[in-house]
Amino acid sequence: MVWCLYVVRTIDRHLYAGVSTDVERRFAEHLRQGPKAARYLRAHQPAALVFSQEIGSRSLALKVEYRFKQLTRPQKERIVRAGQLCFDEESGRIEVPMC
Repeated sequence: MVWCLYVVRTIDRHLYAGVSTDVERRFAEHLRQGPKAARYLRAHQPAALVFSQEIGSRSLALKVEYRFKQLTRPQKERIVRAGQLCFDEESGRIEVPMC
């Protein structure tokens, strides 16, 4: 089972990151605003799935998610624009594109 990092843009332009083995299903759960939707996305309605990438194991995906959430907004936006995330497979440390 391959875990993915995904990023959702909300209608108020915020970015939300999460991990899942089935990104399309998880995004649909967020859109329905039901009990399985993330609490954050119940307050900030999701607009679009703007990024997803296969990471590997659940453990590594959680590390990468944590590191992604520590980035500044401009760094996150650069990753979304680039469409690809480069990371260290042991630490989950993320390399942010320069442009």
